[in-house]
Amino acid sequence: MLKVIKGWLHSYLSDQEAIVLLMILLVGFLVILTMGRMLAPALAALVFAFLLQGVVNWLEQRRVPHTLAVSLVFTGFLTLLLLVILVVIPLVWEQVTHLLNATPGMVRQGQALLVSLPDLYPGFVSEQQIMLLVATINKHLADFGQWALSFSLSKIPGIVALLVYLILVPILVFFFLKDKDPLLHWVAGMLPRRRRLIDQVAEEMNEQIANYIRGKATEIVIVGGVSYVLFVIMGLSYSALLAVMVGFSVVVPYIGATIVTIPVALIGFFQWGLDDQFIILLVAYGIIQALDGNVLVPLLFSEAVNLHPVAIILAVLVFGGLWGFWGIFFAIPLATLLKAVMGAWPAVAETESH
Repeated sequence: MLKVIKGWLHSYLSDQEAIVLLMILLVGFLVILTMGRMLAPALAALVFAFLLQGVVNWLEQRRVPHTLAVSLVFTGFLTLLLLVILVVIPLVWEQVTHLLNATPGMVRQGQALLVSLPDLYPGFVSEQQIMLLVATINKHLADFGQWALSFSLSKIPGIVALLVYLILVPILVFFFLKDKDPLLHWVAGMLPRRRRLIDQVAEEMNEQIANYIRGKATEIVIVGGVSYVLFVIMGLSYSALLAVMVGFSVVVPYIGATIVTIPVALIGFFQWGLDDQFIILLVAYGIIQALDGNVLVPLLFSEAVNLHPVAIILAVLVFGGLWGFWGIFFAIPLATLLKAVMGAWPAVAETESH
């Protein structure tokens, strides 16, 4: 047994580059676990910087000076940010408030439907089962009311954190774009000169993460925008809120689309019942999800994220459990990083042994 372990360590950890890469990964993982919440503004700024860097590169390829290109892109970013803050967020918040006020009425409507089920389907549903279900719903509704009552007070620290985000994130985005080369040079200066394995993994991950973040942002905008147009055309209540939920559901592959279907279907059902409009809504929404999974995702990501669905779901569960929202958002890049390391490491170890 000791010989097996010694042989494994010699094969994979006998090279200096492999040890340095392992230390970098371990330190990065520990930093994320221990200081992930504190570094959240910097991570959010990195995401936006990845999104905007492509536009900066496009302008520089057309002979626009670096400083001017960064200034133009950053101005556009601030304009879009203000548009979201002043237009989108108030609209969504207003619809959230209306939905919370309408929830008790929807619950009563649902209870009335449940009570009628024993008469409609006496062989399948008993009155005792329905009464037990109604009592459970009432209990959860009471718990929800208490949560809603304490929501505003408990979220005051979150509002303060949001204000910090609104100040720090744009500043960090500007400097990440403006000083990208000096920052990368500074990081490279702390690494050993002989770092073929590190450079191989870093180059692959830089391209993968950039493609993933830009593709995911594009997917959120397209899916959310098309859903909003559909909901508005059909006259569905809370269209902006539902469209935002549908858009951000693509962050969590497979799971997000399944979860967000529930509120879309429930609001459509309470608004129209089992009418033709409700059926049309479900069919049209299903078409959007099908086009997203079978056309938009392959078009945006191509082979950049070549992971099995089981690996993606496991990555979402593991990294989301360890790191919350950011773990879910970066689950696919992190899983891709592990795949890149496992793919590059043995090949280099074998090459060095020869």
